[in-house]
Amino acid sequence: MAASVKKTAVIISALGVLLLGASVLIYGSSQRSQLSYINPSDKQLVASGKHLYAKNCASCHGAKLEGQPDWRIRKSNGRLPAPPHDQSGHTWHHADAVLIDITKNGLVPGVTAPDGYVSDMPAYNQLLSNHDIRAVLAYIKSSWPQHVLATQKDISQRQE
Repeated sequence: MAASVKKTAVIISALGVLLLGASVLIYGSSQRSQLSYINPSDKQLVASGKHLYAKNCASCHGAKLEGQPDWRIRKSNGRLPAPPHDQSGHTWHHADAVLIDITKNGLVPGVTAPDGYVSDMPAYNQLLSNHDIRAVLAYIKSSWPQHVLATQKDISQRQE
């Protein structure tokens, strides 16, 4: 009888450990998903991002997210003008994790840009905190229509 009780206790303990492990994995995955997707419906984050965008990004990407003229045509130095961040640009084609990486580190050939690509996009990792970068991206995303937001959210979640 004592052996049976011990065996049951061991099985129950093992199941408890498995359930705890599964819970930690699920919770961690949920937390990563919440951290990686930047929600543009957070009004406080968007307001902060609007200010930061105006101060740090608008000089190249436009006060209204419109980008530089002829942004798809290379300049004489071979570089492309700054693209728009509204729905007419390609920002929404990228996962939030990629947008964060580009903002933090600039366009890095072989990582966030094609090999050999040279860009005027600076790295902001010394100027903006992670929260600031998320705020700027929330502001940018707040201008996109619902169907674009839904597509970009799907892209972000598939990249996790």
